[in-house]
Amino acid sequence: MLGADLEWFTTLAELENVTAAAERLHMAQPTLSRMLGRLEQRVGVRLFDRQGKRLALNEFGRVYYEHARRARAELQAGEQAVADLANPAKGVVRLAFLHSFGSWMVPRLIGDFRRESGRIAFTLSQGAAESITRQVLEGAADLAIVSPRPTDPGLGWKLLARQPLALGVPADHRVAGRRQVRLSELGDADFITMQPGYGMRRIFDELCAAAELRPRIAFESSDLITVAGLVAAGLGVSILPAEEPVPPGVVLVPLGDAGAVREVGLIWSATATPADAVRRFRDFAEEWARARRTR
Repeated sequence: MLGADLEWFTTLAELENVTAAAERLHMAQPTLSRMLGRLEQRVGVRLFDRQGKRLALNEFGRVYYEHARRARAELQAGEQAVADLANPAKGVVRLAFLHSFGSWMVPRLIGDFRRESGRIAFTLSQGAAESITRQVLEGAADLAIVSPRPTDPGLGWKLLARQPLALGVPADHRVAGRRQVRLSELGDADFITMQPGYGMRRIFDELCAAAELRPRIAFESSDLITVAGLVAAGLGVSILPAEEPVPPGVVLVPLGDAGAVREVGLIWSATATPADAVRRFRDFAEEWARARRTR
């Protein structure tokens, strides 16, 4: 398939609707239908099951889509690599990251990198761990800073930091003056945590399971700052990174549970060829993290 073929097919496969795909691709619906018909004739099988105007990828289509998606990502990386080679002082890095890293890690990392490679630009996006991991796998982002390490196959990983975790409690909570606390002591607590799909929620669930604790969840949020604010308001307790700032009224008590650490790392597609700007930033991030760990 040529680059244009990859674009229309993957768009149609992801939307599974000819009308919606034609609108996004700015082409007439009959034209897109004819293109699909010619493609299916060429490969010798139907790639979609028809359900009125709705399409659904079948077994053949899913296999074909995975190859087309990877090919599209490779072509995009190739175009970027050629652009970087033509002008190595330029380039774009598409970086995704968790919301909580936007207040400290990402600005410091990009700032230090730009002092050495000032003409490289960045496109930034934020979201839940599952969402930005999917962006990397689908070629919508070059790199992502996530925690914990994703279990999805096909990803590269470099550890950037290991953050100890603490129990965030209101200042008047019964354990606020303790030097350490274990989750098994908190069976009567109301917990405030991230929504499912976020990295800190996965860590919370795993720690509670290890402690054989069935937590009573009072609030869920998509932002750690909001979580900490709810703790400060006396509405519950939460697991928070011990080294990140918290609002007044929150006390961080170190967790004594095994594995109470948040590993923060950089991920990328192991099957895609990185553009020069992406490779340079990835190498810089590794050295930057190593220098911080040895201080």
